[in-house]
Amino acid sequence: MLIDVTDLTFAYPGSHDNIFENVSFRLNSDWRLGFTGRNGRGKTTFLRCLAGELPYSGAISAPGLRFQLFPVDIDPELPVMEALFAALPELEEWRLLKELTRLGIGEDMISRRFSTLSGGERTRATLAALFAGEDVYPLIDEPTNHLDMAARELVGDYLSRKRGFILVSHDRALLDRCTDHTLSINRANIEVTRGSFSVWWENKKLRDEWEIAENDRLKSEITRLKRTAQEKSDWSDRVEATKIGMGPCDRGAIGHKAAKMMKRSKAIEERRERAVEEKSKLLHNIERDEELKLSPLTPRPGRLVSLRDVSVDFGDGPVCQKVTFELESGDRAALTGPNGCGKTSVLRLILGDSVPFSGELRAVSGLRISYVSQDTSDLRGSLRAYAEGFDIDRSVFQSILRKLGFERVQFEKPLESWSQGQKKKLLLARSLCETAHLYVWDEPLNYVDVISRMQIEELLKKYRPTMLFVEHDRAFTENIATKVIRM
Repeated sequence: MLIDVTDLTFAYPGSHDNIFENVSFRLNSDWRLGFTGRNGRGKTTFLRCLAGELPYSGAISAPGLRFQLFPVDIDPELPVMEALFAALPELEEWRLLKELTRLGIGEDMISRRFSTLSGGERTRATLAALFAGEDVYPLIDEPTNHLDMAARELVGDYLSRKRGFILVSHDRALLDRCTDHTLSINRANIEVTRGSFSVWWENKKLRDEWEIAENDRLKSEITRLKRTAQEKSDWSDRVEATKIGMGPCDRGAIGHKAAKMMKRSKAIEERRERAVEEKSKLLHNIERDEELKLSPLTPRPGRLVSLRDVSVDFGDGPVCQKVTFELESGDRAALTGPNGCGKTSVLRLILGDSVPFSGELRAVSGLRISYVSQDTSDLRGSLRAYAEGFDIDRSVFQSILRKLGFERVQFEKPLESWSQGQKKKLLLARSLCETAHLYVWDEPLNYVDVISRMQIEELLKKYRPTMLFVEHDRAFTENIATKVIRM
């Protein structure tokens, strides 16, 4: 079956800027479609239009399909099976049990309240319910945020065996694992290409390189043609002027020669105009993947932080036990482990928060730390006030945000209206503006688009700051970490 999108136009009420304008394309409902693009480009908005949650102009035709958006609103106080049936009443029990089993949700879990499941278990249970519905076309929006690597691999394997869905994700490994086509929201258009994210990205880089080279060639050609056309025109004028005040001469021949020069000038000018038109079609989808900068303090030699036999217990039993590791100057250490094993608690302990623990923690005196939290719920107010509150240079701050794909108009909007990806970029940009001995980042890439992730990777590889980070993006961790601390 086909999904036809024709002249889709959408803008939020009160906004003068269209998110989409006269967008048309066709999808096959059997594709495993990865959906990518910079934060704020409208990926979630498009899914909500497909699901019928937002009004739009134009047409979306998908005979025989029922679009279902993930995440789904689920009553957390109901038992798992009851909660899923309440949210998606058309489910058949045998089909749901089969899909739950495939995603590792066993009989011991389905009788529990939905709220007692971990975040990863809730995600897997909801995905199972989506694929258990008949004639349901899942629209899956960022399913892996906060999932550990093992859970991401399980979800990736599951989706790779399915057909017919749209998956919004910024996890390169996941997209490569389970998608066969890519839908990308670019700066100037939306395009559909065959292949996984890596295939799309390599093709995009080749196309961008060609457009940049072609743009440079046309600029030189336009300059040369303009100069040549002017020279021919001036020559024609000088030749025509020789007819005036001369004695006997062949004025017809002189006029013919002048007209011939003028004709050549006009032909060259037409070539220049065609070159200008060709040039105007280029560079519209070139992303601003400009180099970011970082200002770490001069590294202190030796050991910065050490933990020996550290256990954290908030009163309901230990969150983690006997954690031992050392952080040396120059390390980029990835703190890894399953959800709920206490990684964030260890980071908070190093930051100096009031965390009840036993064991030994040592940190060098005067250690300056820049911290990126995984929580963005307290962001509100204006960008100006936020920058002033952290005493950072607003022009540098905004320059980093621009390089991470922000349009200037976004800076005037209240922070609470920003997308989750834009909020995480705000925290990252603030950290990049801070000078520190140690950068502690807790799941910094949740919701952050792929292009920005690669920009941040290049930054960290160039400046090599001392870091301790928690991140479940396998590609990022493999590219950045100089050591791995497994909890």
